[in-house]
Amino acid sequence: MKVVIIGPAYPLRGGLATYNERLARAFQEAGDEVRLVTFSLQYPDFLFPGQTQFSTGPAPEDLDIEVSLNSMNPLSWWKVGQKLRRERPDLVIFRFWLPFMGPALGTVARLAARNGHTRVVAITDNVIPHEKRPGDRPLTRYFLSACHGFVTMSRAVLADLRRLHFQQPALYRPHPLYDNFGPLKPKPEALAALGLDPAFGYLLFFGFIRAYKGLDLLLEAFADERLAALPLKLIIAGEYYEDAAPYEALIQQHNLESRLVRATDFIPNEQVVDYFCAADMVVQPYKNATQSGVSQIAYHFSRPMLVTDVGGLAELIPNGEVGYVVPPSPQAIADALMDFYEHQRETEFTAGVEGKRKEFSWDVMVAALKEVAST
Repeated sequence: MKVVIIGPAYPLRGGLATYNERLARAFQEAGDEVRLVTFSLQYPDFLFPGQTQFSTGPAPEDLDIEVSLNSMNPLSWWKVGQKLRRERPDLVIFRFWLPFMGPALGTVARLAARNGHTRVVAITDNVIPHEKRPGDRPLTRYFLSACHGFVTMSRAVLADLRRLHFQQPALYRPHPLYDNFGPLKPKPEALAALGLDPAFGYLLFFGFIRAYKGLDLLLEAFADERLAALPLKLIIAGEYYEDAAPYEALIQQHNLESRLVRATDFIPNEQVVDYFCAADMVVQPYKNATQSGVSQIAYHFSRPMLVTDVGGLAELIPNGEVGYVVPPSPQAIADALMDFYEHQRETEFTAGVEGKRKEFSWDVMVAALKEVAST
């Protein structure tokens, strides 16, 4: 099968690019011919709050990546769509995560499908965005109405599709395992790589810092006097994608500075292993969510997890088996963290993670995309 994946990829960085590149490799492993089409301009500055959109690492040598789509330039949409129409790939997969991308991706999808052969399928991270803006719904509808089918990575997004009355074929398949960050490291080796004192335990908050991810809830929970009495530190590993001042105010208010390990720059792929393998548990205190790639990195590195019961997060985290599913409140988070350390549950939950992670296969995602395309 001839497949084109359209979405972030090298030289862009971040979880979406990592996912799309890993998906391309999964298609290659299945014997398909794959090309990625990524953005020459992904976001205008007002939509990108980080330091840079671009990777500083080398290009992947095993992938065919075309840098040609400009999210702001309709001429580039037309050129990419017309090229796909002429080339007649069997399957074009769009990664859709933000209404702003609707006009560009929707136009490319319509042009590609004009050849009467190409099937257009979207992996929809969100159809109702975490952070809403005027015009979200018509931009989203423009793109979704151009697709022949969908694969969602949470049941919540599948329900959102149906709520918006999109009746094309759609399947739910969980986010596959992020197995591209290298093998598991022993905890002492990871701690040494980060220069961390092994006399402490470490919790990990990982990923871009945005309001919906609930770092403020975790800081409030971490201020609990029971946790303060433990030899325990919180690693904050990820770049601020919004004003850091409210978080800094919480840190000062609760006198948390000495109990934190800050790594608030973008974490390169080669360092991800150290942060996860140094942690006793990965904490995702989100206020709303659909799914999270952080969970699938934690699964890969056999780390117990605490997630809040929002969106699709709890679908992947059996409560009491691989970690905790709790309400999004500081008290509930603090209570679960205390249970974890008081009852020494790391070994128990790690075994649960290792049993559960076998379910998250890239082969399953490839098969779902092909199934939807052929329906």
